[in-house]
Amino acid sequence: MHKKPRKAVFPVAGLGTRFLPATKAIPKEMLTVVDRPVIQYAVDEAVEAGIEHFVFVTGRGKGAIEDHFDLAYELEATLKARGKTAEIAQLEVTRPAAGAASFVRQQEPLGLGHAVWCARDIVGNEPFALALPDMLIHAPRGCFAQMMDVYARHGGNIIAVEEVPREHVNRYGVVALAGDLGNATHRISGMVEKPKIEDAPSNLIVSGRYILQPEIFAKLQTQKPGAGGEIQLTDAMVALMAGQDFYSYRFEGTTYDCGDKIGFLAANVALALARADIEPKFRPILEKLSKR
Repeated sequence: MHKKPRKAVFPVAGLGTRFLPATKAIPKEMLTVVDRPVIQYAVDEAVEAGIEHFVFVTGRGKGAIEDHFDLAYELEATLKARGKTAEIAQLEVTRPAAGAASFVRQQEPLGLGHAVWCARDIVGNEPFALALPDMLIHAPRGCFAQMMDVYARHGGNIIAVEEVPREHVNRYGVVALAGDLGNATHRISGMVEKPKIEDAPSNLIVSGRYILQPEIFAKLQTQKPGAGGEIQLTDAMVALMAGQDFYSYRFEGTTYDCGDKIGFLAANVALALARADIEPKFRPILEKLSKR
């Protein structure tokens, strides 16, 4: 039996400069895909997988995220007085239980690895899930829930991966595979952050979902800056790989990079078309626009 992860870490301290001026006063994680903030999709995915505690690594100007996951007393009281039971139910299902959400500040933009390290005292000495909220994964069954099945079989560290065109590998963390274990799972022999196209060990990229063992924090503690002058999570994982097993899992689902304008727009269209209450009226509009 492998100790099941109970906590998930969400790095949400980024400035969102690619979405200025929209993100001047609104955290990029609070931009909406259809009718929910981007961050809500990642949290819902974690909830589906059985995660009990949610750790948000924030920065200055991110208070709206805390407010979103808090009780909005005045709003809910007004809705209750007006008999808006459906709207109240929508709010209730998005709110973690009391004490189930923690917020810690990164303070300096020193990279993803540093952001994860900032959550060390809250996570403690236990395995944890890590989600990059910009990467919205749309799937019939959540990516984390799929990864929990892999973790139950193998333990260790699980990395969600997907294929990209070879010419795009220099934008991502890329894995090298050592052996096929079946069920879309491979043992990982190496990883590299944003390699040159000719140096990439594969075209399988890290997709923003991880299950990691707590020993990663000790590696991050001493990790020197890597690509971009930042503390890279990939470098720490490579160091941890010397003593622990890492596995890749090619999940079922589609990833939309909501940190990019095109990915964000695509996510809105795809998820709107997946909604029975929206698709019948929305699809004809899209078809009309496509003919212009």
